[in-house]
Formats: sequence, C-alpha cells, structure tokens
Amino acid sequence: MEPVTQITLNHYLALSGVLFMIGLIGVMLRRNIIVIYMGLELMLNAANLALVAFSRFGAAPNLDGQVMVFFIITVAAAEVAVGLALMVALYRLKQTTNTGDLTSLKF
Repeated sequence: MEPVTQITLNHYLALSGVLFMIGLIGVMLRRNIIVIYMGLELMLNAANLALVAFSRFGAAPNLDGQVMVFFIITVAAAEVAVGLALMVALYRLKQTTNTGDLTSLKF
C-alpha cells in the first residue's frame, strides 16, 4: 500500500495561486463585463483561501484568518449588489456588455 499524502499549506497556496491567476487572466483578456466581474470574484476567493490556509497552518492556529475572511465576504456581497446595479444601468444605457463599447460614458 502507498502512504497517504497529507495536504499541507503549500497545496492550499498553490491552489490559491492558480485560482488567482485564472481570475487575473479572465480580467485581463476578456471583453465581457460579466466575465470580468466573475474574474474579480474568483481573485477575492483565492485571497480568502490563502487567508484561511495561513490561519489554519500557522505556528499557533487561531481564528484571525477566518474572521478576516468573514469581513471580506461581507464586503464582497456589497460589491456584488453595487456591481450588478452598475451593469444593469450600463446595459440599459448602451444595450451591450462588451467593454469596448463602453469606453465613452458621455451622455
């Protein structure tokens, strides 16, 4: 039988880095405002994963990382409400979600 591999802090940080890079690529390369917004949310969740991992695997495990994640999720929920309202307003104004068409925001 093979020994069971234990998941370490490095595994969580590698996953967090991959998720952050996928989100960053989505923000940098896509032109659809909804996909850009999903990339931003993925980047926030990658940071949350790293915070929880550091909190869990620190020298003295404590709840500081989890508390910080709770506040980040609260701010992200408010960001979702404002961001979606802006997207709906822009779509009603320009009838598109393509960022190339939203360069001039003059009335």
